[in-house]
Amino acid sequence: MGTLKKIVLASLCVAFLAVKWTVPRFDAESLRGAKVLVTGASTGIGEQMAYHYARFGAQVVITARREKVLQQVTEKCLSLGAQKVFYIAADMASESDPEKVVDFALEKLGGLDYLVLNHIGPSPFSTWKGDVEHTRWLMKVNFFSYIQMAWKALASLEQSKGSLVVVSSLLGKMSSPFVAPYTATKFALNGFFGSLYHELAMKKSNISISICTLGLIDTDSAMEKVSGVTKVPAYPASDAALNIIITGATRQLELFYPWFTYIVALSKDWFPSVTNHIIQNSYNYSP
Repeated sequence: MGTLKKIVLASLCVAFLAVKWTVPRFDAESLRGAKVLVTGASTGIGEQMAYHYARFGAQVVITARREKVLQQVTEKCLSLGAQKVFYIAADMASESDPEKVVDFALEKLGGLDYLVLNHIGPSPFSTWKGDVEHTRWLMKVNFFSYIQMAWKALASLEQSKGSLVVVSSLLGKMSSPFVAPYTATKFALNGFFGSLYHELAMKKSNISISICTLGLIDTDSAMEKVSGVTKVPAYPASDAALNIIITGATRQLELFYPWFTYIVALSKDWFPSVTNHIIQNSYNYSP
């Protein structure tokens, strides 16, 4: 690597650390009694967020497709100290379920302080073979349901000076092979909620928006797909979940987890050829 590139990368690291050191202090007590809706909460990051909110003494509504698993998560949340926990099974590919979930949360909790949008639909980890219908379906789950729920919750979040937390991915910042439909949905999320952030700020809204950019996380579903295929390291779902919660609670615009995802996202613009080479050589792939 040339001297100039080393200097630029070092500068980026210093800039990132400077930003991290100025992050507002997280007050765990601020979440005691907070009214929270977490989607995709039956497993993975969403499940871990539910447990963290429970430990902080929040009032929580969780949703996912599998009712029996939601019951188990609910019981554990209560044992961990949640003030209240409710669950509702829902299919985010449905035209009506996303709004029904928000209505349910508003009814059970009497309002919302945090809307945490985290759910995703299953998608194959493979080269794209022209399945347009799957891409259309995945866009409904991973994108359209997000904007439905956000719109439905805005009035309550405005009243409570609440936070809208969107769980996205490094794949919403830069493209990668074998995940074309998924990547499309994450780019859409970043674009839409980035624009909404500006509109709310210009209206001097009380609502904060946090967009969370995650690298590879060690959820069961992710590990099943990439095991033996990629050299990219995976990071713990519980730690990712806690960082997402802190980002929303401190009303930060962005989270990059793990920290180096920020550098990776910048590298695609600074060193596109190098970045593309690294991406394409991070997978064990034979045509």
